[in-house]
Amino acid sequence: MNIHEYQAKKLFADYAVPVSTGLVANSVDEALQHANTLGGTQWMVKAQVHAGGRGKAGGVKKLASLEAVKEAAGALLGQCLVTHQTDALGQPIHHVLIESPTAFKRELYLSMVVDRSSQKVAVIASQAGGMDIEAVAAKTPEQVFTQLIHPVTGIQSWQAQELGFALALDKSQRRQFNQLLNNLYRLFTSCDCSLLEINPLVITEDDKLLALDAKINLDESALYRQSQLAQLRDDSQTDEKENIAHQFDLNYIALDGDIACMVNGAGLAMATMDLIKLHGGEPANFLDVGGGTTAERVTEAFKIILSDSKVKAILVNIFGGIVRCDLIAEGIIQAAQQTGIQLPVVVRLEGTNVEQGKALLKNSGLDLITADNLADAAQKAITAARESAV
Repeated sequence: MNIHEYQAKKLFADYAVPVSTGLVANSVDEALQHANTLGGTQWMVKAQVHAGGRGKAGGVKKLASLEAVKEAAGALLGQCLVTHQTDALGQPIHHVLIESPTAFKRELYLSMVVDRSSQKVAVIASQAGGMDIEAVAAKTPEQVFTQLIHPVTGIQSWQAQELGFALALDKSQRRQFNQLLNNLYRLFTSCDCSLLEINPLVITEDDKLLALDAKINLDESALYRQSQLAQLRDDSQTDEKENIAHQFDLNYIALDGDIACMVNGAGLAMATMDLIKLHGGEPANFLDVGGGTTAERVTEAFKIILSDSKVKAILVNIFGGIVRCDLIAEGIIQAAQQTGIQLPVVVRLEGTNVEQGKALLKNSGLDLITADNLADAAQKAITAARESAV
């Protein structure tokens, strides 16, 4: 789960990580009020959306008058910001962060991320702050430094020292960096983060380390024990179909294709999408109904799929391990009857009670296309989508 910059900075401050001074506004009047409260002669107005690249897209502005703050807030609030990380529609702006500008000498990059290959938290740092770190890693990988943190010992002082020297910090700055790293790691582990990023982490003119930006992703699977953090979710920043899926514990991600997929199990869902691509089709979504799905959840999954106007065919691929194929068949029949599906539906069932499931589908009176294996199902779905589009 992503959260906004102003929310991430609040968490940073709670864990004694120094952040730039700012106030969040939901209206133009509130933006002006916050600018007056902060004082000074210059202000930053930053659009709050779940996407990077805001500055290049016009979502971050440095302004030198209250009238300019008013105009900028009015131009951003209620609009959608399109960046290189969003789709063509962009992300809606409901909040802007008003900050006092910070004078600094250097920009650095710092992040923490779960490294699945080592099963540890990786700390990534670079002197190339304020830049696209992916491009830096691709073109000049020697500028990126990594330390893997053992979950038992936590961050060791020698690791902080090595990173501090790699970032060309002086003795005083390294002491600050050591403390900052430990505070960030406490935040990362205590809040069940999957990603934490500061870009840029700056050295101010009085040699203090300060987070000018903040990005945090939280592990969705751990939100059951992070009830306060779960309340930070902003549903306006995600596809409406994804929000509905979340309510029914369905794992759904909207894509740009025309063949909808309904699968049980994330690995099987990925394999299904791969087979569709391999045979020349385009998946319209990732949809994992889960290993212990029910007929009711299958019905809700169909409703979500049918709300996507791009969909021309539906591919149901179920392996009956935990869940029985006959129960899935009942769910498909129930969903078809409730939603009045007009699109072609290709069904591939395999596993527990598969013959009973196939018999239910055959005797349902529904116009379903059955498939014997995954490759056959993908090919039939592609053919059906092309015929449906004509």
